[in-house]
Amino acid sequence: MTELVAAQLVVNSRMLYFGWTPADPEAVSALVPEGLTPAPNRQVFMNQYVVDDATQTSGFGAYSLTYLGPDLSGMDAPDGVTPGRWWTHYFNSSPAVRAYAAARGVPASVGTTTIELRGHRLVATTESDGVPVIRTTARVGRTGDAVNRGQLRYLTHLDGELLSGNYPFVAEPVDPFEVESLEFLEPDHPVYALRPAEPLDVTWGFYSPRASFAYPGGESVLASVD
Repeated sequence: MTELVAAQLVVNSRMLYFGWTPADPEAVSALVPEGLTPAPNRQVFMNQYVVDDATQTSGFGAYSLTYLGPDLSGMDAPDGVTPGRWWTHYFNSSPAVRAYAAARGVPASVGTTTIELRGHRLVATTESDGVPVIRTTARVGRTGDAVNRGQLRYLTHLDGELLSGNYPFVAEPVDPFEVESLEFLEPDHPVYALRPAEPLDVTWGFYSPRASFAYPGGESVLASVD
């Protein structure tokens, strides 16, 4: 297994994380490599988040990120319920974070994410190489006493091996929360394959102004691949 650099901690990011059923299930299936199985409904996940200040990380500095891809079947996170996930796109504003992610087989590319909140209306916009490609609009409330916590599982390919990483997180979700629209803005961009069905079917999700996590953790080699 390729030698990996030190783990990193991020605290109090502003995070919008949710899933949906896609407009083109077969296009989603085509993005899942041989040896892995997409979720039965071909569900897609996306995380749009912003780390505003370097003091919120153990070494990354401030950055923004959107990542997304298909949920998987038979590769659950340690809780045995949350599906494992396969990254197909990873738009990151930081060269340091892109290099860190690429060292784990993540398809890191140049991009920025902004999250604007005016009253109860939140708009998150993802740009790839300066071009807006995704825009999410949601209605959000205030944080209460609830806390989301657990571990997520992401899988990648690196140097001919299939890797699995567990990523612990703690987040304080707002209530109420509703995704009102999800727009994929560039039909010619590869990420358009993951666009949502109409009408929009959001299967789960949250917004948290204080989401903390470490990555990666608990990495292991699942298999050698061609």
